[in-house]
Amino acid sequence: MLKFLFMIGFLIPLFYSKKLWNLVQSVFFIMFFLFLFNFCGTQSWGQLGYMWGVDTLSGSLIMLSFWICSLMIMASYGILSDMFNFQVFIFLIISLLLFLCMTFGSSNMLLFYISFEASLIPTLLLIIGWGYQPERLQAGMYLLFYTLFASLPLLVGIFVIYKQEASLSFLLLNFSLNFSFVHLLWYFSMVMAFLVKMPMYTLHLWLPKAHVEAPVAGSMILAGVFLKLGGYGLLRVLPFMVKLGTVINMLWITISLFGGVLVSLMCLRQSDLKSLIAYSSVAHMGIVMSGMMNMTFWGLESCLALMIGHGLCSSGMFSLANICYERLGSRSLLVNKGLLSFMPTMALWWFLLSSSYMAAPPSLYLAGEIGLMNSIIFWGTGSVCGLALLSFLSAGYTLYLFSVSLHGHFFFGAYCCCSGNLREYLMLSLHWLPLNYLILGVDFCIYWI
Repeated sequence: MLKFLFMIGFLIPLFYSKKLWNLVQSVFFIMFFLFLFNFCGTQSWGQLGYMWGVDTLSGSLIMLSFWICSLMIMASYGILSDMFNFQVFIFLIISLLLFLCMTFGSSNMLLFYISFEASLIPTLLLIIGWGYQPERLQAGMYLLFYTLFASLPLLVGIFVIYKQEASLSFLLLNFSLNFSFVHLLWYFSMVMAFLVKMPMYTLHLWLPKAHVEAPVAGSMILAGVFLKLGGYGLLRVLPFMVKLGTVINMLWITISLFGGVLVSLMCLRQSDLKSLIAYSSVAHMGIVMSGMMNMTFWGLESCLALMIGHGLCSSGMFSLANICYERLGSRSLLVNKGLLSFMPTMALWWFLLSSSYMAAPPSLYLAGEIGLMNSIIFWGTGSVCGLALLSFLSAGYTLYLFSVSLHGHFFFGAYCCCSGNLREYLMLSLHWLPLNYLILGVDFCIYWI
């Protein structure tokens, strides 16, 4: 694991020249395949050394980070063509990838916390530096304070673990919280930081603001990898909290299902492309959290499949929204109408990614949602109503997005528009192909349990 961190670190001097932009992107792809060939998807940890290690859960998310960061560079050619601080931009992407790999690859809980918080800094600078509106400062403050406010109790909880267990290694910790007031406070301090990162409904207000104001690279990394930090952290700490979790997790499942239905209804009244996709991420993460919190085999294996599927598909949807924004100069659905007349070849990619977003076969979304629905219904048959509404509304707002943006009378103020170019088709195909190919080997999700 350490050799890949050094490899990412040695990429930092490459941000000086405009000619090396494509080289950084190519090296990211090469590192993805090198990690894939080194990665052995077994149940136990591997590549251990110097507080680093990889199992199937962390290795899958590290490969997702490599893939999404390389596609971020491919989607951000507007920054390179405008010559707008492209050196700082590529430096932030390299450092963000480094922190994400450190977070997913650390076997020490304190090192995990430091990397977990450090990944916030490049993301915040991406939003503030290359965002679209003056409100990006407010969005950055929302992101910063929501995350930090919930993360400080997590640091205290980690210190308490070290005091009691004399170790912070995920491989050596073996304890369980009991039913007491102190352990209840400890439970909330360990869980709340990850619930904000997921984000859970009622703690999600930072996400739509950050998505709407972020550049396309910021939206892709937020939806593709950043939300998975919360799920990864919960999957690491929940084994220590099985006794308390059997009682308290019912609260999180109820909030997630109920909140997912409400957020889906909010999606149907959005007039902004990016805002609609951002709110839909909250609904999809609600299903992931519900399946994760019931702590069944179906739920734990399927939440990893849906997290990877959501990372690829939502990143592709944000890049599609950015393609429309670059043509028309607006993200409003009132302006982005009748795109079938302007960009007929791009309509195929709208259809493919929208169908995957509503869990149509053969996407990885389908495998994840089937498993999560099984686990939630086994946990409580009363959850069928929430799941049925959530699935129906999920298909509803995706069809709404697809039909409104592609059909109808086009906006007459859009006097000039062109279809996609080769780079954009390649970027969209690199989102869609792994999303639909991985269902052939979806059994990798069970190896880490």
